[in-house]
Amino acid sequence: MPLQPISRRSVPDAVFDQLFQELVSGNVAPGDSLPSERRLAEVLGVSRPAIREALQRLAHAGLVEVRQGDTTTVRDIRRAGGLDLLPRLLFAGGEIDLGVARSILEARLHVGPKIAELAAERRGPETERKLRDAIAALGESTDPVDRQRHALTFWEHVTDAAGSVTFRLMFNSLRAAYEPALDALAYVMAVEVDRTEAYDALATAVADGDAPRARLCGKELLGPATEALIDVINLLEESDEPA
Repeated sequence: MPLQPISRRSVPDAVFDQLFQELVSGNVAPGDSLPSERRLAEVLGVSRPAIREALQRLAHAGLVEVRQGDTTTVRDIRRAGGLDLLPRLLFAGGEIDLGVARSILEARLHVGPKIAELAAERRGPETERKLRDAIAALGESTDPVDRQRHALTFWEHVTDAAGSVTFRLMFNSLRAAYEPALDALAYVMAVEVDRTEAYDALATAVADGDAPRARLCGKELLGPATEALIDVINLLEESDEPA
């Protein structure tokens, strides 16, 4: 494994990051065994407790299986991992993984309208006020990145109103993956965040308890920017293909 010594000793986070990169890079396959704790400590230049803690974190993330007194076995990340891995997978290797980015956008486009539908069915007494406050903040802001954050706050309130812990955890993971790219996405996302009337329409549908309308408004709001980003990803992938 082409691992590099870590400059600071006893840094489990740094150990975790290096091992994670190895696991998602394809250099090790599901079913392979990692080097022993002793060997990893020698290669990385850290203590064995730091290695042990990093391996336990990988095990909790579902990426490896650690057996006491036995080998550490690599698991299939797509079968064993959770949504919390999305931010790391998106920027694995220091660059955006286009396939992961596309999957996040696809989930956003298909899950968002359903969340809006549930929000209309389960809205609470404070839902409309929170949505209107987020829209007001969105309309007052002139900074492209700040406007995206207000849009995320709007969807956070919609998701909370939907009353689904699963959708809330999905939102958390998608947001964590999305936020590091806010600057890069500012231009494309203007297609969405500049449409305050679309946010108003969705807020009204949710407040009125009109679930079918809320679902349609969610799709109409998320569709243009999401489809534009997917088109960009497709073009980037085509440009990377060998002639």
